[in-house]
Amino acid sequence: MPSVIWILTAGFGDGHNTAARSVAEALTRLHPDEKIEVTDLISEVLPRLSTVLKAAYQVAIIHCPAAWRLTYKMLGNPKMTGPDASWQLPLIRAVEAKLERDQPRLIISTYPVYSAMLAALRSQRKVPPLVTVITDSVSVHPIWVTQPSDRFCVADDETQAVVEKLGVAREKIRVTGFPVSLAFTEPLPPDAHSPHQRILYLPSTPGRHVAATLQALRPLLLSGVKLTLPVGKHGSRLYHVLRHFTDSLPPGTLDIIGWTPRIPEYLRTHDVVICKAGGAILHEVLAAQIPAVIDYVVPGQEEGNAEMLTSRACGIRTHSPQETAAAVESILTNDGAAGRRMRANMTPLSVPDAALKTAQAALKLAK
Repeated sequence: MPSVIWILTAGFGDGHNTAARSVAEALTRLHPDEKIEVTDLISEVLPRLSTVLKAAYQVAIIHCPAAWRLTYKMLGNPKMTGPDASWQLPLIRAVEAKLERDQPRLIISTYPVYSAMLAALRSQRKVPPLVTVITDSVSVHPIWVTQPSDRFCVADDETQAVVEKLGVAREKIRVTGFPVSLAFTEPLPPDAHSPHQRILYLPSTPGRHVAATLQALRPLLLSGVKLTLPVGKHGSRLYHVLRHFTDSLPPGTLDIIGWTPRIPEYLRTHDVVICKAGGAILHEVLAAQIPAVIDYVVPGQEEGNAEMLTSRACGIRTHSPQETAAAVESILTNDGAAGRRMRANMTPLSVPDAALKTAQAALKLAK
C-alpha cells in the first residue's frame, strides 16, 4: 500500500482550502505514487455544526463585520479552541481513529485548530510530524502558534518576523510563499489576451454595494473597457443586480461567468482586479502580478493581507464604490502606466510555485 499524507483544512473562508488543494497538487506532482488525502475534518465529523458555523461566518463577515471582529479576538481563548475545548472531543476521537487506520507519515494543516487536537493526543500516542501552513499574512492570529507544530510555513519574511515575535523559534519556520494553484506556473492559452483593457471583478460584498460599484464603473465600460465578472457561489444572490445592469449596457461589454476553474488565467490576462482582501486571492494576485483594488477587508482576519499589498504599492484599498471606480481608472489611464509600475513592484514578491516550495519543506521534515 502507498504511504499516506494527510492535509487537514476547513471551509471557513477560501484561503484554507486553496492552500490545502494547492499543496496536495504539488505533493501529487512530486510523489505521484503516494496517497494524498485532503480532509475537512470539521465538516466530516460535525456536519450539522459545520454547516451552521460556515453560514454564520459568511453572514458575519459580509453583514456584521464588527461582530466578527469581536469573535475573531475571542478565538484565542483556550476555552474555545484549546485542546481541552469540549466541542473538539469528537474531532480528537476521529483523528485518533484515522491515525490508527491510515497511519500517515506526515500531517499538513492549513487551519489552526487541528494542532490543538493533535496536542491532546501527543501525550497518549505517537503522532506523525505536523506542518502548519499559516494562511494569514503580517497580522497573524496567535491561535496559529499557541499549540505545537514541528514546522510552520509562512508567506513572506515579514510574516516570519511576526511569528517569531509570537514565540516560535526561527529554525521551525520556513518562508515558502502562500500555496496557490500550480496553474500560475503553466503557459497561457494562445488566445488568452485581448486587445481591450479588461477589468476582473470578484464580488464578495452585499448586493447593494455590488450594484453601486457596477454603476460607478459604467463610464469606463461605455468608453470601451471590458468587464469580466465570475460570480461563482454568489450567482443567486446577485442575479437581479446583474440582470438589471446587463440590460443597460451595449452587448459584449460584460462577461458574467458562473463557477470556473479559470481564475488563474483571468488574473494573468486582465489589467486590474477588484477583490476582497482574502489571503488566497491576494497571493493569487501576486502570483499573477495583476494590480488590485481591494474593496473589502474582513476586520482583524484580513487587515494584514491588505497591508501586504498596499504598503508595497501593489494594490489600492478603497472604501466606497466611487473610490473603487476612481482607483480602477487611475490604473488604466495613460495606457496603463500606473498598472505597469504596480506589476513591477510585485515582481520580487511573486511566488507562483509556492505550493511546490511548501510541499518540499514538508517532505524534508517527514524524512
